[in-house]
Amino acid sequence: MTEAAISLDDVLAGLGPRLKRIRMQKNTTLTALSETTGISISTLSRLESGDRRPSLELLWPIARAHQMALDDLVTAPPVADPRVRTTATVRENVTILPLTLRPGGLQAFKLLVRPTDAEPSPKVHEGYEWLYVLDGTLRLILGEHDLTMKPGEAAEFDTRVPHWFGAVGPRPVELLSLFGPQGERMHVRAKPMV
Repeated sequence: MTEAAISLDDVLAGLGPRLKRIRMQKNTTLTALSETTGISISTLSRLESGDRRPSLELLWPIARAHQMALDDLVTAPPVADPRVRTTATVRENVTILPLTLRPGGLQAFKLLVRPTDAEPSPKVHEGYEWLYVLDGTLRLILGEHDLTMKPGEAAEFDTRVPHWFGAVGPRPVELLSLFGPQGERMHVRAKPMV
């Protein structure tokens, strides 16, 4: 939607929740904002709920209290294109497609592992990894364990443990991988099978 296509009603309809969101992001209570602006708590509350139509006399002190330009307070910044556009790389028998753009921290990848006749060669490195099989069958060697994983199964492990994974059978295996720095773990845990 272009700026010209945005009506006053559209701006006003989104303003109450936007005012509340900004106040919460700034860790400011209604009481504190009331003290700073001189606007009553009930008026601020009604502005945030949309029960009170905003005016310049109300918005100006709120913008100053949040140390924002009035334009930034009233209109939301344009939403950036959320799509991740990256290029796949190929390393030996694995195609790697990054799914995150930010450097460092937790990284997501989609992997396509093609079958190979090479013998497993477990490696170690710093980090923590979570794998989720989308399609095909994955063989995961992790320390003393030699596991076969099917679609819908997940594994997580410290990458300082010797590990290797590859496709089982003639078809490639497709999987998601989340990789984080040492000590950074996923918050989702699968129950062990009994």
